[in-house]
Amino acid sequence: MADWRPMLNRRNDGIPRIMGVLNLTPDSFHADSRVDSLELAVERARRMVDDGADWIDIGAESTRPGASPVDPEEEAGRAIPAVEAVREAIPDVCISIDTRRASVAAAALDAGADMVNDVSALSDPLMTGLVAQRGCPICIMHMQGLPENMQDSPTYHDIVAEIRGVLEVAATSLFEVGVDPSVVIADPGIGFGKRLEHNLALLSAGRLVVPDERMPLLWGVSRKSMFHHLLGRKDTSDRLAGSLGIAARAIDLGVDVIRVHDVAEHADLYSAMRALEVG
Repeated sequence: MADWRPMLNRRNDGIPRIMGVLNLTPDSFHADSRVDSLELAVERARRMVDDGADWIDIGAESTRPGASPVDPEEEAGRAIPAVEAVREAIPDVCISIDTRRASVAAAALDAGADMVNDVSALSDPLMTGLVAQRGCPICIMHMQGLPENMQDSPTYHDIVAEIRGVLEVAATSLFEVGVDPSVVIADPGIGFGKRLEHNLALLSAGRLVVPDERMPLLWGVSRKSMFHHLLGRKDTSDRLAGSLGIAARAIDLGVDVIRVHDVAEHADLYSAMRALEVG
């Protein structure tokens, strides 16, 4: 298994860890992130690691706005062989399983995954016990509503305080069963039940959304629809520049892990930024 603990926090030079997206779904919002065979999954994972990824995040259920839920058996049937294949091919890489379901998470951990990335912040009542039993890290993400309806009419009074509160409830349930706060990652859920102004407020707040200072912070902003509303970039293929702009600010706002579709470009961005500071 991989040595995942150092990968939960930013590097010593302040650069966030890079998590590369590997989608085993036919309907994820960014087509270039999808793979439809184990061979392609391993090839994509290898390339991301070579390009600078610290994590490979494997998902088998699309949670894009409007997406319908996938049967857990179908989700596991897509995800588990890919986790096994990536683990066998790249023994040292850190693997995250992107799932809302404890049964899929358990199978993925058995297959070689290191972390659970739960976009529903423990909606499955069995997830808390699973994480405590396995001693694995978990990312808890805020989502208002469900993927099929979350963008219908999202509303907040004080979005930073409200999302911090939701994450605090989920985190506390983990702490109470013995999970170390340092392995519980907070994700404000950019684009998950939020309008543009909500997303911008959350990004500007940085670590203010994190309910416990010991918890790492993850951002998943890559190529999301906020860049359509912010920059007029309707096609996901045109959203790389905006994604990189947000990623650059992540350094100053205390982000530990950044989840991206374009690993090489983000690694180059951070290398160039760091060169200016040490040159």
